Amino acid sequence: MAWFDTTLRLSCLPDWETLPYDRFSPHQDLVSERLATLWQISQSQCDVVLVPISTALQRLPPVSHLAGHTFVLKQGQTLDAEALRQQMVKAGYSAVQQVLNPGEFCLRGGVIDLFPMGSVLPYRLDLFDTTLETLRTFDVDSQRSLYPVPEIRLLPAREFPLDEAARSHFRSSFREHFEGDPSRCTLYRDVGNGLVPGGIEYYLPLFFDQCATLFDYLPSSSVLCPLTDLTAGIRTYWGSIRSRWELVKGDRAYPVLDPTALFLKEEEFFLRMKPFSRKQESGPDSLQALPPLEVLRRSPHPLEKLEDFRSSFDGRILILADSLGRRETLRQLLQEQGLIPENARDWAEFQNASAPLMLSVGPLLEGFSLGQLALITENELFQSQVRQTRRRERQRTNSDNLLRDLTEVHVGDPVVHQDHGIGRFQGLVNLDLGEGSAEFMQLSYAGEDVLYVPVAQLHLISRYSGGPPEAAPLHRLGSGQWEKAKRQAARQARDTATELLDLYARRATRTGWACPLDDQAYAAFAAGFPFRRNPRPIRCHRSRTRRPGRRQTHGSADLWRCGFLARPKWRCAQPSRQSMLDARLPCWSPPPCWLNSITRTFLIVLPIGRYGFPSYPVSAPPRKSPRPCWPWKKAKSIWSSAPIN
Repeated sequence: MAWFDTTLRLSCLPDWETLPYDRFSPHQDLVSERLATLWQISQSQCDVVLVPISTALQRLPPVSHLAGHTFVLKQGQTLDAEALRQQMVKAGYSAVQQVLNPGEFCLRGGVIDLFPMGSVLPYRLDLFDTTLETLRTFDVDSQRSLYPVPEIRLLPAREFPLDEAARSHFRSSFREHFEGDPSRCTLYRDVGNGLVPGGIEYYLPLFFDQCATLFDYLPSSSVLCPLTDLTAGIRTYWGSIRSRWELVKGDRAYPVLDPTALFLKEEEFFLRMKPFSRKQESGPDSLQALPPLEVLRRSPHPLEKLEDFRSSFDGRILILADSLGRRETLRQLLQEQGLIPENARDWAEFQNASAPLMLSVGPLLEGFSLGQLALITENELFQSQVRQTRRRERQRTNSDNLLRDLTEVHVGDPVVHQDHGIGRFQGLVNLDLGEGSAEFMQLSYAGEDVLYVPVAQLHLISRYSGGPPEAAPLHRLGSGQWEKAKRQAARQARDTATELLDLYARRATRTGWACPLDDQAYAAFAAGFPFRRNPRPIRCHRSRTRRPGRRQTHGSADLWRCGFLARPKWRCAQPSRQSMLDARLPCWSPPPCWLNSITRTFLIVLPIGRYGFPSYPVSAPPRKSPRPCWPWKKAKSIWSSAPIN
């Protein structure tokens, strides 16, 4: 959604990702994100909130719980370490030896490490006596400080309190809801001792007099936009709730609450939803699903469905690719079928443009049509390939060269298999391996080796981009050439990276040399040029950088006519420095340069142009050239080494 409008403050209220009445708690990161989103909703600090139907039906902690257990720490304030420890324990934070996860804190003298709920990074507090001197973030893995911050906000560690008053309320509510001896229940004893057993979230109503719902957090001006059929979603989820409750309700050692105490029923949900404005699910301004648009790889016209949709759709179309490389692949496929799309940087540029067909890069998974605009993703065109995203990706691959469909490769093209190396695509074959006929890609390798790759493993194949396709070196199956090539490439990349790091490190630590300037001598030298001053190169001339590797250069042909080329050379030559003026430019007039006015020696290359050298006194007499010539083909060089003191 941020791709459509980067100014939107987008939040998500995630689900617990556990089954109803499970005996283990949700991940701490999910709890942290839920608490942060609830706080943002209550403070009107977000514009759009995405809520799944399972979360919208849950009963939540009261708004007063977040307001009463949230506090702010600012740099420079007076802070008592022991009072802070008691306050954090009351808010549900756990004291540990090393802070690793949200909801943990550690006290080491005048240094306090804590990981607030809803925060991406933990914080380190440095105390000077009772004054909070600095607030800094730090890395969990290395435990090193990163950057300072002026203040931090600490949300409660859980969606329920765990202080003495809350535990007493839990014990009394537990005895009211369940019959029998509560001391025989492990859950009852653990909560009474201050422990947090797994699955305690499904006993949330026992900690409060009355729970809240999502609608209690929303501002009165909120607009609800259901993306699916709410009635069908509510009934489906309630079906799973009842089946789970029927399965566990007979366990007396671990009694469970009635589903109506934990979740909103259908009637109550729509009743609480009634005071808010609601976006209509259907209408001319609502999102509409796209018809089938998949590429027909065996057809002579693979984009037949897309062309039919384009001819019947009275509006403009935007096709989204996964990356810049995938965009160029789609462009080639469209151009082969006679479709010429234009580029669009983002959704805003597409809306303001007038081209009927455009290409862009975006993170959307599914397309839609909205009025006179249609948005098509690669998933509509290549439905056989499912794009998967992982929260923690250990290996990153370049998706620009990956194949999404067999229409992107032709017979005889070189391809690269992730495990077997470079081969040539020889077409599709049908093979029966005992489980029915299946489609395979036939790849030929060196030595007449043949490899059959199932079409379902198309993600292992990528295009060859190492040179001309006809000169692609084929590998031999089972020879180890591909593994050796991968190791060698990784080693060369590492060596190159090491050399670059060393080069830039030495360059960054070396002090450059700045050319001194005698204002009177320079003014006299510049006054001898009878040409008009050009304002463009003045900024480059006035540059006085001390960073090594930076040179005072001029490359515009206008500089020849205005005489600026000789000025930085004169400036460098005055303190006995060698200087070179490279005149390899296709210009027809030479630079007006007073060589006799420079007392120090330096190297200068002068082109012999159409009209020869200037008519005023120089070190060489004017000469005529019968025809125009390029400076690098005919030039005069004057060389002298710098004086040695």
